[in-house]
Order: sequence, then structure tokens, then C-alpha cells
Amino acid sequence: MDKQHILERCNAICRNTLMETLRISFVDVGEDYLTAKMPVTPRVHQPDGVLHGGASVALAESVGSAASYLFLDTEHFAIRGLEISANHTRSKKDGHVFATARFLHKGRTTQLWEIKIVDEDDRLISICKLTTIALPKND
Repeated sequence: MDKQHILERCNAICRNTLMETLRISFVDVGEDYLTAKMPVTPRVHQPDGVLHGGASVALAESVGSAASYLFLDTEHFAIRGLEISANHTRSKKDGHVFATARFLHKGRTTQLWEIKIVDEDDRLISICKLTTIALPKND
């Protein structure tokens, strides 16, 4: 499957979900990563006018979960999130943020993802870790 088709498919499954509400879109994919983009507008601000940490975490979990479906065997396994943590390093008032998910550990049962969220100038906004589990599907 080519890159454009993968991105179109990822974006199509986000209709009528939190990702659509937050205007998250998948913009790049490679052999070992997936990147999503989210606009920073009042829709995702906290009351003092900067990017809400919860919106950053929602972006991180969205891209990490989508990457799990791309890079793991979802025909035989259901992927679920177990834990997510985030460290926010810089505030952001407007523009866009980009989240890239990459494996830190790809086990048969559990996976650990690193998701870096950066701005347009590649400045680190947040760094997140997401742990997922692959559960056998009941046929």
C-alpha cells in the first residue's frame, strides 16, 4: 500500500470521532513512524489561551493507537491502550502541532511508543509515552 493510500485510510476512519472534533489529521508515514497534525485554536485551549495538555495527550494517544494498527497484526489481535504519560515542555497559542509516534519496544504482547509533539519550528511541545497491549481476538 502506498503512503498516500495509508494516510487517506487513517484519516477516513477518524470521521465522527474525537480526532475529527480536534481536527487531527494524519500527514506522514514511514517504515517506523506515523505523524499527525492538529491545529492550535481556541477549540483546544485551556482558559488562559494556550494549548490544553489534555488535547496534547489526546493527539498523542490518537497517533500512537493509529500507528499500532498500522504496524501490528490487527487481523488476529485487538490493540488497546494501557497507559499514557506526558511531559509538557513548552506552551503554544496558535499554529499547528505535529505528533510523531515511534516504537521504543515492540513486543508480542506489549508495545511502548514514544510520541514527540513539536511545533512548526520543530520545538518540543510535549513528549509522551504510550503503552499498548495486543489481545488475541476471539474468532
